[in-house]
Amino acid sequence: MTDAPEPELPRGIALAWGVAANPQRGPKREMSVERIVEAAVEIADAEGLGAVSMAAVASRLGFTPMSLYRYVSAKDDLILLMQEEATGAPSDATRTAGDWRERLEALFREQLQHYLRHPWVLDIPITGVPATPNSAAWMDAGLSALAETPLSYGERLAVMLLVTGTAHWAGTILAGYSRSEREQGLDGDAIARNEDALFRALITEDAYPDLRAAIEEGVFLEDSDPFTFALERGLDGVAAYIAAVGDADRPSARPWLGLDDAEITDDKRFREAQKAVRAAEKALRDARKLERQAAREAHDRRARQAASG
Repeated sequence: MTDAPEPELPRGIALAWGVAANPQRGPKREMSVERIVEAAVEIADAEGLGAVSMAAVASRLGFTPMSLYRYVSAKDDLILLMQEEATGAPSDATRTAGDWRERLEALFREQLQHYLRHPWVLDIPITGVPATPNSAAWMDAGLSALAETPLSYGERLAVMLLVTGTAHWAGTILAGYSRSEREQGLDGDAIARNEDALFRALITEDAYPDLRAAIEEGVFLEDSDPFTFALERGLDGVAAYIAAVGDADRPSARPWLGLDDAEITDDKRFREAQKAVRAAEKALRDARKLERQAAREAHDRRARQAASG
């Protein structure tokens, strides 16, 4: 806990959390933040992020741009809300997919599908972690998947960044190829053959011996998924690190005990003590989760009281 004062929420963040006051005047029923965001997403899905403007959204809804500004006061706020809508939140099925690795792999696949459905999200500049409900839900899901591992919170967040970063990069590449297919009227195999031919024409063995050898082996014609391969190898490393950290936490790595594993691991009281420690750690995690939930609810109550008062 810190003594820092509670920050004033930017308008876009407040809208995302549902704690911003609604306009007192303006079109009723026909207009809402949700409807504005829905229209903006429809435009971006059809024409790309560059086609989204307050004027274009207002025209789609049949209102003037000034009507929109009563609800969403800046285009940056609109983009933030569009991103929140398009990326969604992880599904319950993904959150309960299996062990920590299976859950992270499911998070990767689901996040990638969101990017492929709404590729314009990948064009939004990254200026930090969006402090919105859905972005928090993705981070929480990743941390939850790793909750039973011996990793620290910082290490768990780093692993989650590995997963989300790979999904973002894979989405960028795959969306780019899909765009090329549409614009060139070619399928993926044809584009791969064109790329292979281009590299064969430009890359010489003298100048780029290893790249040329890969080309000769047909690396650009392989029907493989390099992104999943990279993620799996990264998670292999995480699994090895988790195993190493687990070994370090075992009695043999605790010199203050003055005993070897073989001398105490079969001791009933010691095993019971270990079990109690794990239960206490889980109880602490659960208590902190309840604390965060209570804090959010208290914040929401204060916001509603301020809006109504």
